[in-house]
Amino acid sequence: MAKRTTAHYLLEGLVELGIEYVFANLGTDHAPIIEELARWKQAGRRAPQFVLCPHENVAIHMAGGYALATGRGQAVLVHVDVGTGNAAAGMHNLQRNRLPVLAMAGRAPATSRGELVGTRDAYVHYMQDVRDMASIVRPYTKWEHSLDSGMVAKEMLRRAHTVMQSDPPGPVYLNLPREALAAEWDDAAVAAFPAEKYGAYRAGGADPETIGRVADKLVAAERPLLVTAYAGRQHEAPATIDALARLAGIRVFESSPHHLNIDRESPCFGGYSPVAELAHADVGLMVDVDVPWILRDQRENPATWWAQIDVDTIKKDIPSWDFPADLRIQGASARILAQLVEAVQARMTDATRQRAQRRIESWAAANAARGEAAAKAAADRGKKGALSAAYVCAEVGRAIDPDAILLNEAIRNMLVVQAQIPRTRPGTYIGTAGGGLGGSGGVALGVKLARPDRTVVQILGDGSFYFSTPLSVYAAAKQYGLPIFTVVLDNSGWEAVKSATLRVYPEGAAKSSGEYQSVLAREIDFHKVAEACGAQAECVDEPDALSAAIGRCLEAVRSGRAAVLVARIAPH
Repeated sequence: MAKRTTAHYLLEGLVELGIEYVFANLGTDHAPIIEELARWKQAGRRAPQFVLCPHENVAIHMAGGYALATGRGQAVLVHVDVGTGNAAAGMHNLQRNRLPVLAMAGRAPATSRGELVGTRDAYVHYMQDVRDMASIVRPYTKWEHSLDSGMVAKEMLRRAHTVMQSDPPGPVYLNLPREALAAEWDDAAVAAFPAEKYGAYRAGGADPETIGRVADKLVAAERPLLVTAYAGRQHEAPATIDALARLAGIRVFESSPHHLNIDRESPCFGGYSPVAELAHADVGLMVDVDVPWILRDQRENPATWWAQIDVDTIKKDIPSWDFPADLRIQGASARILAQLVEAVQARMTDATRQRAQRRIESWAAANAARGEAAAKAAADRGKKGALSAAYVCAEVGRAIDPDAILLNEAIRNMLVVQAQIPRTRPGTYIGTAGGGLGGSGGVALGVKLARPDRTVVQILGDGSFYFSTPLSVYAAAKQYGLPIFTVVLDNSGWEAVKSATLRVYPEGAAKSSGEYQSVLAREIDFHKVAEACGAQAECVDEPDALSAAIGRCLEAVRSGRAAVLVARIAPH
């Protein structure tokens, strides 16, 4: 009977799960895995492709981007506690985006005198042996475990995969002790765990009675509204939301959207905040949304009847969540909304259809005003050294095609990006769900890996660019042929810090003195980082130079090179 190492069964188990990529930042703890990869290559066996990432921030977010684009979670391999720490902000983002990723970290050896293969053989093995390593990321995981025996390697991998892919999906964490990876086992001792018997749970629709209750409310409503953020993770959802809205005359708002949830040229699309409508709504739907509005700014109308439709109704990972709902329906929102379309259709009369149509027609003026405001903002190009962010985004929007995938991590200019680059097709918009800034670079690479035929455009501020470990982003882009287009809106500081201070202390000492502790170094040549990695590098501080610079960047992307454009916008 053949004896093989736990590392062998780990790789074999990943293949059986359908894992295509391991986004890796390797260390001394991974020697048994590296040895097995070499053996597999010599034997002509196919292992998952290891994508080497110079920093864990890139690895964890690349896996997230790939999962976001495909729905298929991949693996990440990092180095003991320090690698786990570097990946922690990314794990936060994965959790908040509900993205399935199998994060694995090696663990320092436990033996010191050569008792086992893989025993301590370096100074750092003492330093990296820490108490409760998993606690670094435990708040962000659905499941975590330690692979202490190769006999259960495939069982633990299947369990991890099933948990991460089950609705609502999310990241899991598995640590891998070095001696355990090096231990050998008989083939017959290591069982397989096929998806047919041990696979993930998928959320479905709702029962007809529940659907009927919501449909009755919508048909009778005078001022219904719908608020969503991530229904569009299911690519059939935007068209279904639009169909339901047009049928029942529902005003649709996206609140801090993570995805495109409705064609933003739909007559039913009302913008990015429902606050102005909350006091008047008689029926409201919260559909796949974590923060439908800010309660400090607007309390709900007690007379509004609310239904919550969500893959995650209780928000178990948000300690305080106090938005009201008369009816909560957990399931796949795209399926539930499709059921609602059928139920509402069956209940509509000529009178209710006409009433719904009149509502839709009444929104035309507000929609036109929103478009005119965006056009007016874009027409102000700014001046030398202080370009208008709206102008920059509008020029990018004009240059990219409707199928380009836009990643928005512009934070204080997030609404500007949304207004100036309106997306209309499912899967073409990715927002920011978590608070771990600097993730969009790695996410963009993961999306590009999954969708090589699409143009991937990342827009972020200079503050987020610092966090993104940019040298690692563009080094990986070069090594693996992943040309992404990055636009940095450089206002030389943390506008969000200043704005937060003013919200809390609108007439305080910080305002009177102009001291917000938010100004960073001026005129940093961020684009030179990209240039060092062979990417197209552009810096624009003149409005007249912008269009040509964007054109050169997109041409570079089409030729297979990444591109970074730094736009000097007005300092904050």
